[in-house]
Amino acid sequence: MTDADFLIWLKSEGALRCVLVEAVAKVSSTETDFYLSSRGYVTGASDTPAHTTYLPVISGGCVINERLSLDGQGASLAFSDIEIDNINGDLDDWLGCIWRNREVRVYLGDMRWIRSDFRLMFDGIIEDLQARDRNVLNLVIRDKLQRLNTPVTETLLGGSTANKDRLIPVLLGECHNIEPLLTNPATLEYQVHSSAMEDFIEVRDNGVVVSVTESVSTGKFTLSAALKGTITCSAQGDKPSTYSNTVSKLVQRLATGYGTDPFDSGDLDATNLSDFDTAHPQPVGVYLTERANVLAVCQQLAASVGAQVVMSATGLLRLIKLGLPAPGTAVAVNDTTMVQDSLKIAQRVPVRPAVRLGYCRNWTVQTALQTGIPAEHKDLYAKEWLTVTSTDSTVATAYKLSDEAVQEDTLLLKTTDAQTEADRRRDLRKVQRTVFASRNYADLMLAELGNAATLTSARFGLSGGVSGQIVAISRDLMAARVDIEVYT
Repeated sequence: MTDADFLIWLKSEGALRCVLVEAVAKVSSTETDFYLSSRGYVTGASDTPAHTTYLPVISGGCVINERLSLDGQGASLAFSDIEIDNINGDLDDWLGCIWRNREVRVYLGDMRWIRSDFRLMFDGIIEDLQARDRNVLNLVIRDKLQRLNTPVTETLLGGSTANKDRLIPVLLGECHNIEPLLTNPATLEYQVHSSAMEDFIEVRDNGVVVSVTESVSTGKFTLSAALKGTITCSAQGDKPSTYSNTVSKLVQRLATGYGTDPFDSGDLDATNLSDFDTAHPQPVGVYLTERANVLAVCQQLAASVGAQVVMSATGLLRLIKLGLPAPGTAVAVNDTTMVQDSLKIAQRVPVRPAVRLGYCRNWTVQTALQTGIPAEHKDLYAKEWLTVTSTDSTVATAYKLSDEAVQEDTLLLKTTDAQTEADRRRDLRKVQRTVFASRNYADLMLAELGNAATLTSARFGLSGGVSGQIVAISRDLMAARVDIEVYT
């Protein structure tokens, strides 16, 4: 069934809309499939699963909510709350099952259709089964980003040295002046990455370049002479097979190669991530020596170029950049799609005339070096960040705003890349931006977070149509209504 056919059906008066939920819970010691529906539904012999009854207990909820952040802090996890009728207490035993972190999928279709014609609307995990009312159970579901809320690594050095309880570091991309982990004091062996890496650019002792024996296959080096002070190095890290140092590639590496419940390739939106990598080749790097969260590090990488890590409603990891004009073919949001008089202003985003970005982080600040290195090198080692600024003084004057900006730190490495990003953020923020919210009919059920949108209305100066980006979307599957927020 094509997208067009699905929308035609969804808007038709004769549609017998039916929500199907397929969930997993641990019952006693067995992982068990649960099949639920908003109407009675039974699959046929040729369906998958075959001859299966979907228990008609879904009484409400089924609203899928997604939202981008406007302040660069990362998208919120998509979520929903599926209400299950338990008026007679027949399902009380379900509260004794383990639902947390199990798979759940939500489908929408017509109760007269074969199972394969139902459209997947949400693919995620269960946060828990709750009971907010005596007569209702609530299946709380979240998108699969929750799986990345785990430590990047918990591998300790071990052994009997003073560093035995330290984490083995992880180096992704390129980082400047990092402090490696001393793994063997007797041989002066140090480690900067947990596995094979690309290159040691140079190793320093109190800022002075020293000779070492490198082992890029193990992420280690050994000093050729006794140390005199603090050992640091600049290096290019993780190399599972091919070295990468771009946002998209490193996010994919983290999501699929680290944490306790990593993704596989089927959890990635390959097209989106490839297109993003082409558009954003800026080199970046991050060095992890303490406990760090996979999702948080992914968001930190993405935020360096103004993007956010999100999951599509159908369970694929994507990178979406807040910006205008938004990419792709614009979705029309107008009087035809909107419920009458539902358009309103949700937010007026404050104007900001200046941006200051930190880049090329110095991962080991050294403020009192006494060695004979050039003074400009000492100055560099004493500062944690290099910075660039971008200011529109005309806007600052017009709005009577300060042109001093709070520093936003990035993992970018190059001055030109940092300046370009600072200019982009300045140009986006120096204009008065408005977020418009509206309730829409089923026409927009397949619109997606981050899509370009053209908003047209007789109100709020929108009669000629204004370009924007969808920054929030809430799909009510049972009512076939879609709440949209458009950033303009």
